[in-house]
Amino acid sequence: MPSVIIPASHPFSFDECLWFLDRGFDECMHTVLPGRVRKLVPLPEGPVLVDLRAHAEGIEATVQEGKISASTEKALQDYVHEWLAPQQDIQPFYDKLRRVSALAYMPEAFNGLRLIGIPDLFEALAWSIIGQQINLSFAYRLKRRMVERWGEGFDINGASWHLFPTPAVMAGADPAELRAMQFTGRKAEYIIGVAQQFAGGQISKEKLLSLPSLEARRKALTDLRGIGIWSANYALMKSLRDATCIPHGDAGLLNALLAHQLISGKADHPSMEKLYKRFKGWESYLVAYLWRSLAVRS
Repeated sequence: MPSVIIPASHPFSFDECLWFLDRGFDECMHTVLPGRVRKLVPLPEGPVLVDLRAHAEGIEATVQEGKISASTEKALQDYVHEWLAPQQDIQPFYDKLRRVSALAYMPEAFNGLRLIGIPDLFEALAWSIIGQQINLSFAYRLKRRMVERWGEGFDINGASWHLFPTPAVMAGADPAELRAMQFTGRKAEYIIGVAQQFAGGQISKEKLLSLPSLEARRKALTDLRGIGIWSANYALMKSLRDATCIPHGDAGLLNALLAHQLISGKADHPSMEKLYKRFKGWESYLVAYLWRSLAVRS
């Protein structure tokens, strides 16, 4: 089977990334197997089913099903860079962590972890809507129901694989079907409405990237019905990989800040701002590592 090597910048830990991708939830967009993750990756020439595993140089992507060509290989490398960011130099971030006593343990404890992204902006926004005001386990179940109903499916060696539903497909979805899947009426409206904005060309990842500033990109997202400031910042950090975004008010983030005694209470905004200023240019990574600190590896 053809393989593609994706180089990584040291330090990089595929194991840390793999653990993040396998946290016991009902994930439908990839499957974690011993030492590797298998995913159906959408590429311009058609989807390919790939296994990603650790390699001495970074990541080895082995194509299990699908055509591989020079252009496909480049597109696959680009996708993995957007998803796992193996070539990002995180040493400057580690230098900042080591200067904060409460966080100085992180470069060793989570050595090589990258901010795991969501390359598809529509998927990132839909996921942020799905997860509003419910626990993660239920959110993953809702996502699976939506993906298996509206995502393009492929039967490969007796197993079913799906791509995330496209905006064009979700734009025409029946809200009643989503409600029957236990989506609230409001969430059904939000997801379909955002899909219609994408399908109509009013919003896209390319259009956001062309805007002149972070504030302009954030406003373009919060102008979408159902997308508040948390969802906008989440999508910007996970899909556009904007390193300066902070999902203010996130419960997990606040709990991590309290656990590290970096704030005196959830309303201690001066201490938060003082900390974030110390991580200027790396705020999203700080958030990702604080989230990571909440989970204990078994």
